[in-house]
Order: sequence, then structure tokens, then C-alpha cells
Amino acid sequence: MAIDANRLPSFDQLPAVVSLPGGVASAWGVFGNDDEFGTWNLATPAKAAEAAKLVRTGRVFSLNLPLNEPDPPLFHFRKPLRVSMFDCSDGRRLAYDEHLDDFCPQASSQWDGHRHVCNPVDGFYNGRKHDEVLAEGSAVLGIQNLARRGVATRGVLLDVARYLERQGTPIAPHSSTTIDAATLRACAAAQGVEIRAGDVLLFHTGWLAWMRGLARAEREALAADLIAPGLLPGREMAAYLWDLHIAAIATDTIAVEAWPVLPERGFFHFQLITYFGMNLGEMWDLDALAADCAADGVYEFMLTSAPLNIPGGVGSPPNALAIK
Repeated sequence: MAIDANRLPSFDQLPAVVSLPGGVASAWGVFGNDDEFGTWNLATPAKAAEAAKLVRTGRVFSLNLPLNEPDPPLFHFRKPLRVSMFDCSDGRRLAYDEHLDDFCPQASSQWDGHRHVCNPVDGFYNGRKHDEVLAEGSAVLGIQNLARRGVATRGVLLDVARYLERQGTPIAPHSSTTIDAATLRACAAAQGVEIRAGDVLLFHTGWLAWMRGLARAEREALAADLIAPGLLPGREMAAYLWDLHIAAIATDTIAVEAWPVLPERGFFHFQLITYFGMNLGEMWDLDALAADCAADGVYEFMLTSAPLNIPGGVGSPPNALAIK
């Protein structure tokens, strides 16, 4: 369906779902009762054309970690990737293929897709029920939707790490420091960049670079007791992100929101993925892009992403590029 961002309801106009403590604003039905794309509907062909005009120097930045990083994986239920080559020429040593063993599409740089989280009572995005999504062979809300569509839109980087450092309040990477909506607004103003409907919003904290610089034993300790900065969950942040009408949000931390999740703040993934239909990009490698943006003062670019076409997939490596 054709989407006009100017005609979308504001956050305050969204109906509240009361099955969660305190209620939560829901965008179910906003993009159609059968919609499976959520806020990706705002990444229109016009946005791709707009983004193409931002390519001026041809500099390309890959935003993806190697698939075997972090090492070890940061969540215990994700196993290390093993790449196994084998001779596919009947032992003649002429050609080789490979198996990827224990490959978890969300263990490294990733998109959290619409199947990633759900409300135990209300179900998944747009009210899709557990039995429908989890049925054998079901591809409902799968990452294949985004893979077939592809992403080509305007990207905007908010370099929160540099902004807060200049304010004299640098982010402590080994902490659950929260970033509120006022900080994002102030960072955008300081950079002189406007966030527009249909953009993919990236925010840089420096956490990933810090984590990659740790010794093996320190990374193992971090994996056993995860902590990371991120967005401050709550109504103010939800209203800010929804009213921007962005297509998605991504960062260089493990969860977009501050980690660990605190009961008094709630799990912000519910609000963004389940009730807004907004996919989250996590552990994106933003350091080189952030340095380049700081050097030339240009914080907008063409952003592309080609997730793996996994029918019924929960998530995927983003295969994301920023092109300036």
C-alpha cells in the first residue's frame, strides 16, 4: 500500500494495548491489517531516489562484523560459527565448498526481524498469533520479506559518543548508561542533520570498538555478565522514534536499548518490534563511518542492506553498506 508519512497518526493518537503493565502504544493496522513490513513501508522508492543523490565521493563503508565475531558469542544460547571446507571434486582437489556449522544469523551484526520478540498474550507484530507464526513451514513475518524487498534509503548517523565526549560526559562502555530522547535531539542539532521519514537512523556509542579491544578473558567475562549502554526505554523515547517515522534504527551495541533490561523500565524490544513493527539493527560496525562523518561534517548517506533470504527467518546479518 502507498504510505504518506504526513498522514500517519502521531504517537499520542495510537491506541493503547493494556495487556502490558502501564499499557503500550500500538501501530497494529496502521500499515494494513495484513501488513508484515511495519515501518519498512516508509522506505519508499522515493526514499531510494533521494538516497542515491547523496552519493558524492563514492566512499563505501561496510557496517558488518565478521560472522565469527564477537568471539565468544555474547549470549550463551548462540554457538561459535564453524566453517568447514570440503572437497566437492570427488577427491581430485580441484574444487571446494563449505558448511557453516552452528551458524546463528543473529550472533554477529544483525537485524532483529519481526519474529524476534512477541508479547506472550498479544502475540507478534500486527496481532499475528503464536500458532500462526510458529507453525511448521510458516514464513509469516519472516526475514524473507525484507530480503526480497531490499533496503535502499537515506541513512543518518548520530555520533552520540563524540557528542557526549565534547559535552564532558563521555559514555562509559562497561556500563548500562542510558541515552534519552533529549540527547538524540541535541546530537542531531549539533551535527546540523535532519532526521526524515523513511530514514534508517544509526547511533554510534563506541561500545563495539571497546568490546573488540578486550582480551579474550575479558570478553568471556563480559559474555557471562552482559552490560552495555543504549536507549532509555519509556514513553518519551517511544514517542520520539515513532513521530520521526523512521524505517528502522541500528547501533553498535548489543540491544539498541541499555542492557541489562530492568523490570521498572520494561523490555523496549516489545514496543519497537512487536507494537511498532520496527526492526532493530545491533552490533553494526559504525566506527569508520563515524570517523569519516566527523571529518567531513556530513552525517547523511545512502544506506543499503540485503538480509539473507531465509523463509521464516527470525533475523539476519544486515549486509549493510553506507555510501557517501
